[in-house]
Amino acid sequence: MDSSLILQNVLTPPVLFFFLGTFAVAVRSDLEIPAPLPKLFSLYLLLAIGFKGGLELQKSGLGGPVIPTVSAAILMSLFIPILCFIVLRIKFNVFNSAAIAAAYGSISAVTFITAESFLENQNIAFDGFMVAALALMESPAIIVGLLLVKLLAPKAKDNRKEIKWRKIIHEAILNGSAYLLLGSLLIGFITATSNPSTVVKMQPFTGKLFYGAECFFLLDMGIVAAQRLPSLKKAGSFLIAFAIAMPLFNAFIGVLVARAISLEPGNALLFVVLCASASYLAVPAAMRMTVPEAKASYYISTTLGLTFPFNIVFGIPLYMGLVEKFIPPIS
Repeated sequence: MDSSLILQNVLTPPVLFFFLGTFAVAVRSDLEIPAPLPKLFSLYLLLAIGFKGGLELQKSGLGGPVIPTVSAAILMSLFIPILCFIVLRIKFNVFNSAAIAAAYGSISAVTFITAESFLENQNIAFDGFMVAALALMESPAIIVGLLLVKLLAPKAKDNRKEIKWRKIIHEAILNGSAYLLLGSLLIGFITATSNPSTVVKMQPFTGKLFYGAECFFLLDMGIVAAQRLPSLKKAGSFLIAFAIAMPLFNAFIGVLVARAISLEPGNALLFVVLCASASYLAVPAAMRMTVPEAKASYYISTTLGLTFPFNIVFGIPLYMGLVEKFIPPIS
């Protein structure tokens, strides 16, 4: 891989603002983002990429690589947590292994958004239908994690209440981020089909504002990630190594799958990033509610304090290098 890709990625405004946030914690600055704003910007980013994805999906239709890509994404979100669980059982009990595995089987929307910005900076084309894969990969890992607990920790029934599957599946499928992504995707698709003139009115909101909002959000993420770093000491060297090695391994599998379904380089990178990222929002919320025996410090500190920074700074350029090596460019 060309090492200049890493430097180019590091020197983009979103990543630099992420570093600015982490440095603020390191020097004990009193910089603080008021609590409602990060949530607002998170919702905005999800709405914008969902809407733009719907527009692109309407242009491309449901033929070509759309169905194979979405199907492969769902299969990966079922396979990865099982693979992670097997590795984690070397060191951890069923509860911690299942919770951490669910987090690494799910996805990070912000990492996906950063990868999109990386592709735009490199002038590499990608398709909006990848947002559908993003939205559909979040929920299966939660369900797999809970099934692993249910099947492999039968004694848990004596210590806690029976899992309410209807509530859990509802939360997994209709949690805020997945709901907003799919809803925005659908609205973009319908708008582009039935009333394309209104798309122009949305462009200032979903286009020009997007990059600035991403920078602001990553500034806050830098602060939060740096605050989580001390918790990594409790996780131990095995889990710290897992937080870096597992995404790399998942990325390699993702590249092979992307090649098998003939994805173009830009779409392949986004697919690989989805395979290599980890959830630090939806999955931790679900695991805290349903698997209280698992230590939240394990699956939150590793995903947010280590895997997320690694992916947005080094991972994305590394994965692009893998894509360039295994997937031929568009002729």
